[in-house]
Amino acid sequence: MPSPTGIVFDLQRASLDDGPGIRTTVFLKGCPLHCTWCHNPESQKPGPELAFDAAVCTSCQACVTACASGVHTFDATGRHTVGFDRCIAAGACLTACPSGALRLYGGEQSVEAVMAEVVKDRAFYTASGGGLTISGGEPTLQIEFCLALLQAAKAAGISTCVETCGFAPRESYGALLPLTDLFLFDYKATNPELHAQLTGSSNALVLANLRWLHAQGAAVRLRCPLVPGVNDDADHLRAVAALSTELTGLHGVEILPYHESGTGKYERLGRARPPFAAMVPDSAVLARWRETLSAHGCRLSPGTTDRQPDISASP
Repeated sequence: MPSPTGIVFDLQRASLDDGPGIRTTVFLKGCPLHCTWCHNPESQKPGPELAFDAAVCTSCQACVTACASGVHTFDATGRHTVGFDRCIAAGACLTACPSGALRLYGGEQSVEAVMAEVVKDRAFYTASGGGLTISGGEPTLQIEFCLALLQAAKAAGISTCVETCGFAPRESYGALLPLTDLFLFDYKATNPELHAQLTGSSNALVLANLRWLHAQGAAVRLRCPLVPGVNDDADHLRAVAALSTELTGLHGVEILPYHESGTGKYERLGRARPPFAAMVPDSAVLARWRETLSAHGCRLSPGTTDRQPDISASP
């Protein structure tokens, strides 16, 4: 039986922000949540998506001839309009475009093709304690492909991490458990109503899965995106600290400070930017978070709030 294929929208070698050591991070398409601050909006939909960068378009109109679906039109002034809803992701317009204004987020890949890239950095994994991280989107939405990648990594002697939003069936985590050395588990908001407002769903399933994984003895690092004035209130920070003391086997808590590097992607994908305005945290805000969490007994991962990692998968 052939190995399953998956829809991958990015593969980052030499990644330092997605688990311990030097890692290769494979980003899979599709996510059940829709976080207001999402840095990777290209990850949300399960299939390949066209993106258009108007800033580099030269209005040559080669895409009009190449596309059989009528996705690309130009008005009398040379303004390029993209009918994203008509796109079937055939890719002919990308080949025709000489300026690089068009790209496709996501493409079908085999386990073998992905692993051919992953194994290139085996020496760096060995030296640094790194390995393969599967991220997204939400990897459990492509569970068969995710499991096959993990099995291949294990067969190659490569350590594995899975980053998850926690909003997935229990059976998926049960299948992942024996193949995953570390879960990077997102925890976005404590108040269920606020979690639903910010992500589209309550956090009840997220918390249930977190506690279940911990009870099974899984290695879990809690990752907490924090946005000033949105989900960094004292109650949430105290709740994060309480979780870190309740779940004694946690491999620390990592803070992911909000940044704006993904905001331009919405326009390139033909979507309106979310009605969301937030401040990028400065050093004083980071220090306040760290002090509040530490004062309540939170076991922070080393250096967790001393950097602002670029957790956006691609430009």
